[in-house]
Amino acid sequence: MQPQRILIATDAWRPQVNGVVRTLEKTIAVLEKLGHIIEVLEPHQFRGMPFPFYREIWLCMPSWKKLTARIDAFRPTAVHIATEGPLGLAVRRLCIRRGWDFTTSYHTKFPEYLRRIVGVPTAWTYKYMRWFHSSSARTMVATDTLERELVDRGLKGPFARWSRGVDLSQFYPREKSVLDFPRPILLYVGRVSHEKSVEDFLALRVPGTKVVVGDGPIRARLESTYSDSVFLGYRSGEALAEVYASADLFVFPSRTDTFGLVIIEALASGLPVAAYPVIGPIDILTEPNVGAMDDNLEKAVNRALEVGNRDACVELGRRFTWERCTDQFLENLVPLSPLLMPVEELGSAN
Repeated sequence: MQPQRILIATDAWRPQVNGVVRTLEKTIAVLEKLGHIIEVLEPHQFRGMPFPFYREIWLCMPSWKKLTARIDAFRPTAVHIATEGPLGLAVRRLCIRRGWDFTTSYHTKFPEYLRRIVGVPTAWTYKYMRWFHSSSARTMVATDTLERELVDRGLKGPFARWSRGVDLSQFYPREKSVLDFPRPILLYVGRVSHEKSVEDFLALRVPGTKVVVGDGPIRARLESTYSDSVFLGYRSGEALAEVYASADLFVFPSRTDTFGLVIIEALASGLPVAAYPVIGPIDILTEPNVGAMDDNLEKAVNRALEVGNRDACVELGRRFTWERCTDQFLENLVPLSPLLMPVEELGSAN
């Protein structure tokens, strides 16, 4: 394939630790290995301020002059807008003014997040989502179920599939040697925040030990309330992989994710998964003996402990590779159309 110069605009970037950032980092690594040239436009390249509720999220105020200068210097052959925040909005505006085709992706259920965190009605934010993605040549989503939900919410598409992957050189079954607590050990990995429903996990009345890997704005309160649980903070790389492999069950309590990278990392590590029957789990846990789903999370946990089979989990987890995901991403990209407005005129139009 002819090498491409791909511009990726994202409001989610380091030092954030989440599925969006990890997906972009892993995809970019494979793209560069294939010989493509990538330019990431991210919030810390512009002035801004921390988001009030999540200070690691930088709300930038993109300078139009600086934005266009960076893009013109890079000379992209394709543009992908990964998020719907201020930076994604600015790049969307530029592409439309220039007559460039671009792709977008739907990574995060912001309407549900904002309703839960600050009470913003989902009708308002879905109206914005419909508008934002309406000009995209393709909107990339991880699963068929997510696409159907977005269609029901009024998003028109066209949609294209962009799945997720696991680093199989890192996540695989190992000796259960890192965690030395009463078993079964139930594991949660992810942000410790309201929208992840971590308290649903910690409030479970089940035997064993609950272990939380991650950090976030409600960690201190939960750590105080649920003193019988173990909070390990952030883990990454080998340290995270060892924790996965040392647990007995992975619990995914979120109802607002669009996929759940941690689910497939857990599976590849040999862990069955207990979850609610929502987008993400219902798209991944499609084989017998890899876990259980139930609107009663306690029932899901007990069932998953009963039926979970390590070999079945590993076999399913290994189907998800970053190479396959990157192939999908490349197939979804669209080439830029010729400029319809000179750079000088565009800059003065702001």
